Amino acid sequence: MKQKLLTALLIVVCFILQCTVIKALALASISPNLLLIVTTSLGFMRGEREGLGIGFCCGLLMDIFFGRLLGFYALLYMFLGYGSGLFHMIFYDEDIKLPMVWIALSELVYGLSIYFFMFLMRSKFDFGHYFLHIILPELIYTVALTIVLYQPMQRFNDLLDKLGGEPLRDYYKTSGSVGQTENKTEEL
Repeated sequence: MKQKLLTALLIVVCFILQCTVIKALALASISPNLLLIVTTSLGFMRGEREGLGIGFCCGLLMDIFFGRLLGFYALLYMFLGYGSGLFHMIFYDEDIKLPMVWIALSELVYGLSIYFFMFLMRSKFDFGHYFLHIILPELIYTVALTIVLYQPMQRFNDLLDKLGGEPLRDYYKTSGSVGQTENKTEEL
C-alpha cells in the first residue's frame, strides 16, 4: 500500500512539475516529457504490470487536463510503460545506456503517435516540419533530462523495494549472469 501511495505521489508531483517548472524551462516552446521519463523508467525498473499501471495514471492525468479525447494519452502511456517493463529482466543498476535508448525510442514512438493520430488523421501532412521542430527537439531534451533524473529514479525504486519487503529484481542481483541465483552454488 505504501508503494502505491508513494508512486501516486511521484506521478502527481511530476505532473505538477511538468505543467509548471518544466514549461518555464522550455527552449523554443519545446519542453521535456517528464511523465514519459517516469513511466518508462519505473516500467523498466519494476516490470510490465507496474509500467502499465503507472502509464495509465500518467496518461489519464494528461487526458483529463490536456487531452481532446479521453483515453488517448492513457492508452499511449500504457503501451509505453508496458513495453519498457518487458525489458526489466535485463535491468542493471549501473547501466544507464539501455534505459536511455529505450526512453529515446519511447519518446520517438510518442511523438510519431501524436503526429499520426492528432495531425495526419486531420489531413495535416507536413511531417518534415513536425519531426524537425517538435519530435526531434523534444526527444533530445527528454534524453538530456533523463541523464539528470535517472539516478533519483533508481533511489526511488530502491525505496519502493525496501517498503515492499523483498525487491522485485533480487533474482538478478548476482555476478551479472541473467538467471543465475545465489542458491545455485549451494545446491551443487
